[in-house]
Amino acid sequence: MAKSSSRNNGRSGGNSIFTGVLIGLIVGAILAVGVALWVGGINPFKSTSPGSASSQPTPATPETAPSFDFYKVLPGDAPGELPPSAAPAAPTPRYYLQAGAFQNPNDADNLKAQLAMLGVEAVIQTGEVTDKGVFHRVRVGPFNAMDDVNRTRSLLTQNNIPATLVKEVPTPQETP
Repeated sequence: MAKSSSRNNGRSGGNSIFTGVLIGLIVGAILAVGVALWVGGINPFKSTSPGSASSQPTPATPETAPSFDFYKVLPGDAPGELPPSAAPAAPTPRYYLQAGAFQNPNDADNLKAQLAMLGVEAVIQTGEVTDKGVFHRVRVGPFNAMDDVNRTRSLLTQNNIPATLVKEVPTPQETP
């Protein structure tokens, strides 16, 4: 029996892959250096003669910076004068209509659903009342104008839902 001559021990396949990877890395490195030089505007093949005018860099004249006088930039005539500050405006109150307060959360949900059927959006606020327990308040609002409050209150009154006006004045917050 004769052995076929096309068969190798498998070593030459590994050598050809290593050789291909090595050649690819070298070509890639050469291309990367070439692109970096081209992007940087450096041409290593351009001959520069010492007598050419382009090889002598001309010094750039710096532009004069604008002159600022600190006290002229600030508002006001006198250096120690502070700009006028706006007086804090009184916070505008917000109005709510409380349609009910219940200890049972299901009753509050039922009233909220009844208000939704009328087209009135309500929220349930849960809070603890001293010596009485937890209450679920059904409130409509907030309203910024009394006209809106009166319009909604008349709608609730027509549908036999009593509502109490609750006025909330937001606390002013400090501003730096």
